[in-house]
Amino acid sequence: MEAFTQHTGRTVPLMNDNIDTDQIIPKSFLKRIEKTGFGEFLFDEWRYMPDRTLNSEFNLNKPKYQGASILISGDNFGSGSSREHAAWALTDFGFRSVIAGSFSDIFYMNATKNGLLPIVLKKAELNELAGLNSEEAITIDLPNQKVIASTGTYSFEIDSTWKHKLVNGLDDIDISLSHEAEITKYEEQMPSYWR
Repeated sequence: MEAFTQHTGRTVPLMNDNIDTDQIIPKSFLKRIEKTGFGEFLFDEWRYMPDRTLNSEFNLNKPKYQGASILISGDNFGSGSSREHAAWALTDFGFRSVIAGSFSDIFYMNATKNGLLPIVLKKAELNELAGLNSEEAITIDLPNQKVIASTGTYSFEIDSTWKHKLVNGLDDIDISLSHEAEITKYEEQMPSYWR
């Protein structure tokens, strides 16, 4: 997993509440066996017209938001099913962080496990960030738990375990492998009939 310490990028607002995982990536696109390739289908039913041409009214399709790496959204982001594909689609599209009023618990866990930083801010703070000029970048400083923008500096909370994993780029497999010597020692002491 790519480490997340500081990230500077432009934002794109999608200020809907209750964006669920089926809106993030519809179930019809969950047929891949790898974590990549899902960005093409992110917000598919909103991004595309029935003939698969881009919906020019949808913010992610507007030229001024191209290359944005921080999504600003409303309350209860990522509700619905437990599909990890929602986090995969957001990261594959190029997002490093989603800043919202709240997240579903399962989406929050899936995001952090995949290097996507979910940040909870107050409604007034979200509205300030959503109102930024599309050319303006903001900085997310994870070690100091700050979002820095021209409109102000906003503090956010994150569990210390998730913060440690993100700052150091550690996923669950990396954590397990860091105990390889202990695991090997334990396995060597196991009775032969357990092996």
